[in-house]
Amino acid sequence: MAGSGRVLTMSTLAFTLLFAVWLQFGILQDPIAREFGLTTTQIAWLIAVPALNGSLWRLLTGIMADWWGGRVTMAGLMLLTAVPTFGVVFADADAGRGFWYLLLFAFGIGLAGNSFTIGTAWNSAWFPPGRQGLALGVFGAGNVGASVTKLVAPGLLAAIPAVGWLAAVGLDNWRLVPVCYSLLLVAAAAAVWVITPREDRKPSAGIPLRKMLRPLRELRVWRFSLYYVVVFGAYVALSGWMPKFYTAVFDVPLALAGLLTSLFIFPASLLRPLGGWLADRFGARGVLWASFAIMAISSAAMCFGLDLAWFTVALVALGVGMGVGKAAVYKHVAAYYPADVGAVGGLVGCLGGLGAVVLPLAFAYLDEWTAWGIQVSTFGTMTALVIVTTAWMGAVIYRMARKDKNTEDLVTKGLAQEYSPVQ
Repeated sequence: MAGSGRVLTMSTLAFTLLFAVWLQFGILQDPIAREFGLTTTQIAWLIAVPALNGSLWRLLTGIMADWWGGRVTMAGLMLLTAVPTFGVVFADADAGRGFWYLLLFAFGIGLAGNSFTIGTAWNSAWFPPGRQGLALGVFGAGNVGASVTKLVAPGLLAAIPAVGWLAAVGLDNWRLVPVCYSLLLVAAAAAVWVITPREDRKPSAGIPLRKMLRPLRELRVWRFSLYYVVVFGAYVALSGWMPKFYTAVFDVPLALAGLLTSLFIFPASLLRPLGGWLADRFGARGVLWASFAIMAISSAAMCFGLDLAWFTVALVALGVGMGVGKAAVYKHVAAYYPADVGAVGGLVGCLGGLGAVVLPLAFAYLDEWTAWGIQVSTFGTMTALVIVTTAWMGAVIYRMARKDKNTEDLVTKGLAQEYSPVQ
């Protein structure tokens, strides 16, 4: 379709930036913790609060993209997110409620996370079914924005003391990073508005909200949401959690912790197009089987006392499973609900994103309340989550196979396509 390339390119670039903005506290947590005197649990809340607001509005923003088009919705979200991103620089540790002001701005910054469902609905409207898996995979690779802050921020933080004039304007510490991001958000919003087609596609324009929400009553949609908790919610949680984990468990510098975390983020993001292509070629379910198997094995291995090198290898393997699996989940959505990608994808993204809220808190509180230690608390939780989700998917396939012998044969081969009806 004419203009689809521009939509895919600009939506991916916008999503990459917004994802970097959304997860900036993952690497900024160390200087912020020193300035505000934060505990481990408070740091977990600082990571969880943006994830919460980055999930709450995904259903709404997905519907808005289907109603009004992705162009106006994406540009508007970037401008809105720029406000709290700039405002966080005014949080003051010396104020009596400094931490609470910090959380308030962090909550506002979380708006950036809602960009995923906008881009998913936008690209689904511009690409035919046979190319949707790959297109959504390419767009979803914008998750690599999580690495932008991990790689760039430590260098900025190290360079700031050498730039004397920054101290005069109050930017002689971590605050320069959100200032840069706020300016980039405004520039990117303008670029999206100018470059993408003015005549946008609005697949749900004029459709009543009640009709758009009707598919959400199906159990299948909620099952897809749990899949997305495993491959995306856990990815976001670990992207923010791992810098602290590496510094606490392996006693490495923050810059190295950010680099090692990026080794996880890159495959978890950049392999998403491959996952989309595989889902187009072999079916989404077979891809998810492989993804969950890789995730279960690597998560279980990281519960044990691996040295730094082998631990990082296992973490990279976990990222591979997540990267391939994320595209497969949204291939399910586009295949089953082609006219309702905004609403269904919004709910799947919302609940998946809420996993990014719950998991860091679970890691922190299990570490605080039990004698397991941070390593088992983190990756024991991950292992249990993957096993439970895989068991549910397996039970559904088993019931389906009993009803349809042809499907059973495909399941046996591990290449099951999506056949209706599926529980």
